[in-house]
Amino acid sequence: MRRLQAFYGEVYGDGDVTPVVPADFRASSGLFLVGYEDGVPVATGAWRAVDADPADPARRDGDAELKRMYVEPAARGRGHARTVLVALERAAAAAGRRRMILETGDPQSAAIALYESSGYRRTSRFGVYRNDPRSRCFAKPLPG
Repeated sequence: MRRLQAFYGEVYGDGDVTPVVPADFRASSGLFLVGYEDGVPVATGAWRAVDADPADPARRDGDAELKRMYVEPAARGRGHARTVLVALERAAAAAGRRRMILETGDPQSAAIALYESSGYRRTSRFGVYRNDPRSRCFAKPLPG
């Protein structure tokens, strides 16, 4: 997570301030994955359950929010992000979540390309960065 925060610092000028606590990722209401290559951690990703929130109308009951997707620079281009993403989608669907939502930013064009090629479509901005013009939010229905 330190490397991910450093990456955000390089891209955005500061780290991600979205509140994320380990309890968000407990079984049945979330999952945090670490992908390994030859015994070395190279990728991360997580989802956490979120539901409708009057203060954040883009969220719906049954949503799963994708968090902390990251692949080490030396391991990029090998399909790790897509593998983690698919595993997270399957786990969220198995837990009864109906839609995966995520927030990223304009500077992360590779992430945006991954999400769009995986069936995600733009949706209303939500979360801590909903008023940031660089924020880009996506959603994808999960199989029932």
